[in-house]
Amino acid sequence: MKLYLSSQSPRRRALLAELGVPFEALATEVDETPLLAEDAGDYVSRLALAKARAGLALLSPADADVWVLGSDTTVVAEGAILEKPLDYDDFRRMMRLLSGRTHQVMTAVSLVSTDLCLNQLVVTDVTFADLSEAQLEAYWRSGEPQDKAGGYAIQGLASIFVSKVEGSYSAVVGLPMRETALLLSQAGFPLWNGTLFEFN
Repeated sequence: MKLYLSSQSPRRRALLAELGVPFEALATEVDETPLLAEDAGDYVSRLALAKARAGLALLSPADADVWVLGSDTTVVAEGAILEKPLDYDDFRRMMRLLSGRTHQVMTAVSLVSTDLCLNQLVVTDVTFADLSEAQLEAYWRSGEPQDKAGGYAIQGLASIFVSKVEGSYSAVVGLPMRETALLLSQAGFPLWNGTLFEFN
């Protein structure tokens, strides 16, 4: 069997590599615009599946033993999907929603082949400390928030903003490890370069 990752994210590539399953990364383009009145969980699940299917479409249809993994992460605060900030003002708006509060990070994973589709959705609660204007300005100047959903990277400089995480930390980074391992095991991939796991 052959595994592909439909993502060029260095974070997802590094996390998937830790599971010990050889894979190749694919570059795909998917429209990430939310549908009208689309629920956040449905949105992120739809995008993960679309990315996986877009990757599969790049490969030979004759390859029955090919699987493609797609994943998407979104930040949700007070029911609103927080995408990548458009500018500094948009970033500050997002941070006001997150400062001193608990928000949700939703990460969906889809593993598809020519005839099967396996999916998982993981929701993690992340609590931020109260943030000052000076902290926000300094963080924006670092350049890190500009291309991040929700305007921050938990594994980066924004780690000092986080007071509590309830759920999967790796899902907030971009790939829920246990759930991804579960999907790969269900598809028959041995983990850690040779161990076939069974999950409860």
